Amino acid sequence: MIHRRSRIGSTVLALVILSGCWANTARAVQSFANTIQTVQPRMVKIYGAGGIRGLEPYQSGFLISADGHILTAWSYVLDTDNIAVVLNDGRRFEAEMLGADPRIEIAVLKVDATELPFFSLDQSVDLNTGSRVLAFSNVFAVAAGNEPVSVLHGSVSANTKLSARRGAYATAYHGSAYILDAMTNNPGAAGGALTDRRGQLAGILGKELRNSLDNTWLNYAIPIPEIKTSVDEILAGNSRPISSEPDRRRPVESVSLASLGIVLIPNVVEKTPPYVDRILPKTPAAEAGIQPDDLILFVNERFVNSANVLRNELLYIDRIDEVRIVVQRQQQLIEVSLFVE
Repeated sequence: MIHRRSRIGSTVLALVILSGCWANTARAVQSFANTIQTVQPRMVKIYGAGGIRGLEPYQSGFLISADGHILTAWSYVLDTDNIAVVLNDGRRFEAEMLGADPRIEIAVLKVDATELPFFSLDQSVDLNTGSRVLAFSNVFAVAAGNEPVSVLHGSVSANTKLSARRGAYATAYHGSAYILDAMTNNPGAAGGALTDRRGQLAGILGKELRNSLDNTWLNYAIPIPEIKTSVDEILAGNSRPISSEPDRRRPVESVSLASLGIVLIPNVVEKTPPYVDRILPKTPAAEAGIQPDDLILFVNERFVNSANVLRNELLYIDRIDEVRIVVQRQQQLIEVSLFVE
């Protein structure tokens, strides 16, 4: 009888413990559900260039102001005049690219909308190794219209610098990064939001990054503090397109590609990237060390996303002034100074 009562007591105790576990699990699930519902309206789907040679024409982004400013990854998807953004509620807008910083691989877009839910970059959180995280993105373009983007749950496996991995991973960004154990490195995920389990913004999901030694993928996100200064500069108008400055004056004698000694690849489409085809000998470009296949990204701190924009930008630089150029050579960013006279 005593043994039977003992067994009954043990069974009741076990049921109480299991009931408590189920209750805790239910609360945790509900907490995640609430977090996801809060974050989803801040996410956007981005569509642009691509669709050939396995280059998917879509990626992710998230709102960083109530007035339609969007933070996303800088990539070939944005290399078009027709960037489309779809909000969480299904509304579709044509987006303008305000500016980009290829050195940290981010870009800021703008859509004509107001009173939108958004992440405040000033309120981002730092993560530690082991921190539980949520990754929001339109991976594989699963979502369309007013469908919510995908959510992955995981944790931070390391907080390190990508510069330590530059031998194996080809990337222009060599700063701090959260290495994730969630499979975020897939088509469409770039530009997505990384949050803690309470939905507080922590980082932006990086572009697809493959280890050149063993073909494994690196799942990572760039912490918000690493990019905030650059975003603030773009929002302040320090990365304006030339067309937004109608009063800008040209010098009497301006710089040109010919005077620098740079020959670009043929300009076959409106937004042909400014890749160097060859360098003329005994010219400023040759002396500065610019090489064929270099991609010109900046001229005097202005982002040039096409050969036409580059040529136009040079028209505003006097021949007697210094020309500062940033080029991407393979996965390195190199800054040089050129003098025509």
